[in-house]
Amino acid sequence: LRFSCRRGGGLVQPGESLTLSCAASGFTLNRPAIGWFREAPGKEREAVACLSTNNDITYLPDFVKYRFAISRDKNQNTINLQMNNLRPEDTGVYYCATDLGQASSYALCHSRPTEWGMGTLVTVSS
Repeated sequence: LRFSCRRGGGLVQPGESLTLSCAASGFTLNRPAIGWFREAPGKEREAVACLSTNNDITYLPDFVKYRFAISRDKNQNTINLQMNNLRPEDTGVYYCATDLGQASSYALCHSRPTEWGMGTLVTVSS
């Protein structure tokens, strides 16, 4: 399974929105759960949004819960991350990820996934 960024990051100002899109290739997006993680400078990689593919149940941690949304397009075989009201602390490298052994969005977001896409840099700064 390989991920590639279809719509990537960039520089945005605080309060603005940005959508990231990750396309899966090689296999269909048939993992139990898929998600987005980020790595901020000097911090460990953390989950920001995960989605269960059998029922579309999502999990987002509290620090992004009412600002970010995750979705997938089955026809395009993509996973999207809509980010609203971005803050400087949202700056980081964002990765899509999945793991055949994680059966739910919650489980994936609380794991260290085994399959990763290439990261894309999001910078939130005025």
